[in-house]
Amino acid sequence: MANKLVEMIASQAAKYGDREAIRHKNQDTGKWYSISWNELSQRVNRIALAFEIIGMKELDNIAIFSQNRPEMLITDFAAFTNRATPVPMYSTSSLQQVEYIVKDASIRFIFVGDQAQYDIARQLQLASEGAIKKIIVYQNDVKYDADDTSSMRFDDLDAIGDSAFDGTIQEVKRRSAAAATDDMACLIYTSGTTGEPKGVILTHSNFDLQIEEHMHRLDTLTDADVVMDFLPMTHIFERAWIYYCLTKGMVVAVNTNPKDIQTIIREVQPTAMCSVPRFWEKVYTAVQDRISRMNFFKRILVKCALRTGKVRNLDYLRTGRRAPMFVEMAYQFFETRIFKKLRRVIGVENANFFPTAGAPLSDNITTFLHSVGINIVIGYGLSETTATVTCFPTRNFKIGTIGTPLSDLEVKIDPDTNEILVKGPSVMKGYYNKPEENKRAFTSDGFFRTGDAGFIDAEGNVTMTERIKDLFKTSNGKYIAPQVLESRLGEDKFIDQVAVIGDQRKFVTAIIIPAYEMLKEYAAEHHIKYKSIEDLVKNSDIYTMLEARINELQKNFAQFEQIKRFTLLPHPFSMETGELTNTLKIRRAVINKLYSREIEAMYAY
Repeated sequence: MANKLVEMIASQAAKYGDREAIRHKNQDTGKWYSISWNELSQRVNRIALAFEIIGMKELDNIAIFSQNRPEMLITDFAAFTNRATPVPMYSTSSLQQVEYIVKDASIRFIFVGDQAQYDIARQLQLASEGAIKKIIVYQNDVKYDADDTSSMRFDDLDAIGDSAFDGTIQEVKRRSAAAATDDMACLIYTSGTTGEPKGVILTHSNFDLQIEEHMHRLDTLTDADVVMDFLPMTHIFERAWIYYCLTKGMVVAVNTNPKDIQTIIREVQPTAMCSVPRFWEKVYTAVQDRISRMNFFKRILVKCALRTGKVRNLDYLRTGRRAPMFVEMAYQFFETRIFKKLRRVIGVENANFFPTAGAPLSDNITTFLHSVGINIVIGYGLSETTATVTCFPTRNFKIGTIGTPLSDLEVKIDPDTNEILVKGPSVMKGYYNKPEENKRAFTSDGFFRTGDAGFIDAEGNVTMTERIKDLFKTSNGKYIAPQVLESRLGEDKFIDQVAVIGDQRKFVTAIIIPAYEMLKEYAAEHHIKYKSIEDLVKNSDIYTMLEARINELQKNFAQFEQIKRFTLLPHPFSMETGELTNTLKIRRAVINKLYSREIEAMYAY
């Protein structure tokens, strides 16, 4: 069987020709530029030829250390053509993180984006005693070290490929033809909430079969859709999604500046985009804040619109039934006057398909988004499963679950631990250089241990209850699933980040990062004086206000699950301090260590 990823770009160019494949924004000029399928195919071919010329070998692992940009995709597909393996690294990775991956994967070539990434790669190259042969730089404004004679620009690599001789052309053709489905397509390193990162071996067959399954499962998407590349391409969710979107023939808009996403998304107005729940939590809180500032009559109108949207989209459309005429007429009225305008402001006016995964998204937010015409598709997956294990089907999905398994996967629950177990063609080959980890990762009958607990209902819907490693027990013997509570608190406009605490403690507490701008607005409205953010988060009126809101949010939780005390921090959790992984997951052990004094103070009285 031919590898889809090896042949896909050339195949799509033959089909679509000069039609737009990728668009990206130049940060200096502010203009958008398009790359056609023909141009993309030609660039992939030239870079693939250049790889052979500069000494890249079959089955080489090549590191890509950059923020999202079109050149990353060109690098990926040129590597596939050469039977080489991309090893993506998060653009914010530290020297130590990059060094670990470079050594573990025996990297000889590193592709970097900006100056900071070049500087880290150069430092590692100098220390590698010749193991790192070359640094290839995407951005032309990066300044080389004075003694650096081996690094080169990506544009220069393109020129090298353009002048390739017949021998190189024949060799690259031979490599492409020799590519096997069990070749390693990508080596994805886990972000490591606990322990050191592990390299997940994903083969071409993993991606091929996953793409094929999604072709059948995601039946509302077509080549007319415009996709926003939102998450880092290092993330398996984004990587597998973009490969699927290109295979489908969609236009992919690459966001090269994560900090500018709110502007970019409104400019692109994508019809589809994968994201993590935190994005939609922020959308929800912003909309709710806007509604709360409306006059009485407008608030009543919006509430009526939301009720109508819920009935039409969830009670009828979700189940494949046509809504009664009076419901449909009311919905179309609100669609024109409220929902379409709301989606335009968010940046998804013509919303079609918006998968989200990586953490729980509350039922309230999911219901709200569907009510206003944003098709949020809750899913679940891991790097080790080439992303998707389960997701909402088009019809009869059940809010509160993570959907139903893909048809080529077998999912079951461990009867002793309630762990979700997965077996199938998209499950990884194993961890790179980790034989002992591989033994622990699989059951005796070949099921992958996800590390997440859950259950499956009679209709086949899977519900994830907790991350097993995150689950803790209070000193009273009560088990707490912190992510569920953290997700609920994420609905509040005054709360940005939450870490629930309570392992072997008498009761549950939390370290909370408030939404500072919202706190400032509240302070101004209520004449609360402060000199700094430190003063503001220590203010008793602020604490009392947040305490009341938290109590309201958690009122449906059992008493033993509820947060009894909390501490507000004057600075957010960050990747630089180790509190967050590169995928923005909380590292609980680090938080417990860094804020041990604040935590002890919450239990001292």
